[in-house]
Amino acid sequence: MTASHSDSLVVLFGATAGANGAKLGSDERELILLVWQVVDLHSKKTGVLHKALVQADNLELSDQFREESGLTSEGLSKAEPLDRVLHQFNQLVLNDLKALGKSTYTLCTDGQLLVRQVLHPEASKKNFLLPDCFHSFYDLHKEFHECCPNSAPVKDLTIKSMADYLDISMDDSDNDFGVCEVSTMVTIVLSLLDEPYNHRFIGPETVKYKYETGPCSRSETMDNETVIRARGLPWQSSDQDIARFFKGLNIAKGGVALCLNAQGRRNGEALVRFVNSEQRNLALERHKHHMGSRYIEVYKATGEEFLKIAGGTSNEVAQFLSMENQVIIRMRGLPFTATPEDVLGFLGTECPVTGGKEGLLFVKYPDGRPTGDAFVLFSCEEYAQQALKKHKEILGKRYIELFRSTAAEVQQVLNRYLSTPLIPTLPGPIIPVIPSHYPMVTSTVRDCVRLRGLPYTAAIDDILEFMGDATVDIKPHGVHMVLNQQGRPSGDAFIQMKSSDKAYLVAQKCHKKMMKDRYVEVFQCSGEEMNFVLMGGTLNRSGLSPPPCKLPCLSPPTYAAFQTAATIIPAEAAAALYQSPALLSTARNPHASATAPPALAYYPAQATQLYMNYTAYYPSPPVSPTTVGYIAAPSASLAAAAASASHTQIVPQPGALVRMQGLPYNTGMKEILSFFQGYQYAPDDYNGLIQMNDQARSMLQAPKEWVCL
Repeated sequence: MTASHSDSLVVLFGATAGANGAKLGSDERELILLVWQVVDLHSKKTGVLHKALVQADNLELSDQFREESGLTSEGLSKAEPLDRVLHQFNQLVLNDLKALGKSTYTLCTDGQLLVRQVLHPEASKKNFLLPDCFHSFYDLHKEFHECCPNSAPVKDLTIKSMADYLDISMDDSDNDFGVCEVSTMVTIVLSLLDEPYNHRFIGPETVKYKYETGPCSRSETMDNETVIRARGLPWQSSDQDIARFFKGLNIAKGGVALCLNAQGRRNGEALVRFVNSEQRNLALERHKHHMGSRYIEVYKATGEEFLKIAGGTSNEVAQFLSMENQVIIRMRGLPFTATPEDVLGFLGTECPVTGGKEGLLFVKYPDGRPTGDAFVLFSCEEYAQQALKKHKEILGKRYIELFRSTAAEVQQVLNRYLSTPLIPTLPGPIIPVIPSHYPMVTSTVRDCVRLRGLPYTAAIDDILEFMGDATVDIKPHGVHMVLNQQGRPSGDAFIQMKSSDKAYLVAQKCHKKMMKDRYVEVFQCSGEEMNFVLMGGTLNRSGLSPPPCKLPCLSPPTYAAFQTAATIIPAEAAAALYQSPALLSTARNPHASATAPPALAYYPAQATQLYMNYTAYYPSPPVSPTTVGYIAAPSASLAAAAASASHTQIVPQPGALVRMQGLPYNTGMKEILSFFQGYQYAPDDYNGLIQMNDQARSMLQAPKEWVCL
């Protein structure tokens, strides 16, 4: 039996088959040894010292542990499994307490690793509950440092260093691993109880029994040293699954935020907020630990990132989530005409919703139109399981998807839809408009460097800081971030230097230099190689590989036959077709655009033709913004200015964007093209917009091909 103010301690020591000491539990190895002894805090008497071996599923021992402990795999194979050993531990402790005339006790361990990083995670994986005594314990390192503040920092303390500080000799003559450690720990405890310290053991460390859900407001102050990012999660994992992965560590209330992709689906990442930085640092030690058969990557994150995902300002959401400790289920694919009564009838009486209609939250656009999503609250796990059995059952004429959800996901989905503009814009052009002063010229001169393995959170400022003094040798507008098909950083970047010598020096100086706990590889390359990758190709040991072809009539062999002469497009025409984000953020002045002197923007021939034939690749513009830009319909004045500059007729496009509402979820490209049959561009309509050589034009002859402008 345990209590907040116990009259006895159980000094406990344990070891795993792998790393021990400061790295205990970091390698996921199982517990194989427990040693303990009871100490009466009032009479200062001690009980019998006990030692128990634990049978592990993997009996392979590290060489260091085998040498230190003298244990063998054969001896461990005859031991009892962990759950039985803990049952024996509880019985023996109660017998010792009875002999000493005591009834309550609290564990006292050599640091926090044994309880938080070994016992709780292993019990969670083996699906059994630990006794209550393992949810409260004293950290001997902290208790010692409280009495001896002039000693080493808490994180650097060991049994030996504490014994040396108190002039206690460690008797390891019997060479019995674990026994010497517990005997020394007991002596240290008795020393702290005596003069001159007279220490009292109050306020033990606690381990939460379960994860508590709750809302998070964007107005909250968030400590940057308490948040981590977990990557590689199974898509169906819930906040409870993530809390179970971090079992033994105290997650803050509502501290699990599942991240969603651009389509509103989970992307296998989550942000987790802990109660303090000490717990966060222990969580980082679980990097590449396993959840089922998958290993999970754990990295540092910031409070700002957590608030961006989990924070909300909606009073409706706050009221919905105010009913704490509820199980949240997300419903997706609801008919737009669905009412609360329809949803309650769909779920039925076998899984009652908490509060009836009050336990439903329909997700809507800013103008009040339904999105087809809703969140439902259930009071217990049993009701939620019954609801999940209705996954893909029919409501009206549509099947409904049901998933476990979290309070953070509710906020994230609501934030996403409430910030959706009524007239959505398209992604920015694949080929950015390059100012005439900074042409991107294809060259075989190796005056560029490629950075590979950048942290996904790295920004332009981080790259410039990484390069140090070499930033003065970067060409203007010479930093290019490589984005993936979702418009997110891919971990690669290209930098144009002023000369090949400067590029060589940077590659030598910065190769495998650290950036945010990751080393970055730096290679010297040419402008031609850079352009290949920026347009969606690959650069590896085998050489250059062009981007995958979107049109069946173009193949890699014909790609190499393209001419390399530069294509010249009037800058005004380029602005009319591909407006930069800067134009969208300010009011446009048609008179200023019409009277501006004509200028030319230079593009590599490969880039122009690749834009015509390859889609869904997003190289960043020359100044490398952190977000993908937007494209809007060009005004008639801009189109007229471009036409006068190029002496080619350009058709004004005041309604170039068309929004289609109410599409079925299984609608494909063929259905959309058939719907707009008769409105596609022919090659002749296209000639006035972009200059093409004969080979590129021949690929767009009858039958007509769709070209995305």
